[in-house]
Amino acid sequence: MSSAIPSSPWQVPGFARFWLVRVALTGAYQMLGVAIGWQMYALTGSALDLGLVGLLQFLPRVALVLLAGSVVDRFERRSVVALSMGAQALAAAGLMAAAFGWGIHAGRGLILGASLLLGACRAFDMPGMQALLPQLVPGALLARAVAVSASATQAATVIAPAVGGLLYALGAGVSYGLAALVDVLGVALLLSLGRVGAARSTRITIDSMLDGVRHIRAHAVILGAISLDLFAVLLGGATALLPIYARDILHIGPWGLGLLRAAPALGALLVAAWLARHPIERHAGRLMFGSVAVFGCATVVFGLSRSVALSMLALAVLGGSDVISVVIRGTLVQLQTPDALRGRVNAVNSLFIGASNQLGEFESGLTAAWFGTVPAVVLGGLGTLVVVWLWRRRFPALAACDRLQ
Repeated sequence: MSSAIPSSPWQVPGFARFWLVRVALTGAYQMLGVAIGWQMYALTGSALDLGLVGLLQFLPRVALVLLAGSVVDRFERRSVVALSMGAQALAAAGLMAAAFGWGIHAGRGLILGASLLLGACRAFDMPGMQALLPQLVPGALLARAVAVSASATQAATVIAPAVGGLLYALGAGVSYGLAALVDVLGVALLLSLGRVGAARSTRITIDSMLDGVRHIRAHAVILGAISLDLFAVLLGGATALLPIYARDILHIGPWGLGLLRAAPALGALLVAAWLARHPIERHAGRLMFGSVAVFGCATVVFGLSRSVALSMLALAVLGGSDVISVVIRGTLVQLQTPDALRGRVNAVNSLFIGASNQLGEFESGLTAAWFGTVPAVVLGGLGTLVVVWLWRRRFPALAACDRLQ
């Protein structure tokens, strides 16, 4: 007798544990982000240093993108992610030891060095998790699985920053210690999945490392989708400046910073939960461009707001619109990429995501240092709208994309 075909990702063996690993991985990273950002600004009072934290998390992803993708395609993906999460736990433990005065100086240099290590970890764990998902669920459920997986990321991003901000009031070491513990629990969950897929015998060569880049260049829809996210969020991202908004503009302290960081994820979580039950069936390209335009408008509103409630609402709308783009892009990349190339393609995709986030944080810090915090955020949101207009003209195939298949 054949087993019943699952109608939901939750019915797939191991998917629930995969979801929890996503929660742990993202939650630990978010708690580290809140603690590192607040501690750095408390130590130096420099918007540029906040941007430098983002830059140092991005540079290793540039340096390692080709190698990381090849490693994910060559070795068992679960093990690659587990090693990366373990290294992130070590970085958090080092910051905790410094915060408690256990033989390590808690200074600017340590924070920047830890940021560099965290960036190297993200170079491997992001493509590893993305490439692991299609090995767990059948293709017919992939669009829903991408949305449900996104909800894990957003659930962690809602809860973890608020928890991190609250615990930071008890001391930076408490936040860092909890992040390390969450990473270790995530590794244990990941290993409990058992072997997923198999290691491949393909040799890692310079030519094979470039296969992912070639695949993306040959598919205009994939190239358009991931580059749209790159330039829109690069200009419109204001996450690095949230400590300044929390302390100097909205005057709500570290706990308020946690709430500000959680607000975009709350909006994204609600939208991701909706998409998991009601997957996008038509007009995917138009929806993607529309969602990025809403992202830009919400960024402008947040930049100008002096009301905590309006700022939280703008950030929630920003996050909800962003997750629509994330789900469409993620599904397109997975469905239009052979499994043997998914590590390398997702590594490049992750680099684009990292560029839009970490490099965007550096851009925000730099423009805030030049023009002021509020003008930097508003100009970034307007820049996102310009990118939407340009990309609709440059990538008509993406705009015309209808069904996610």
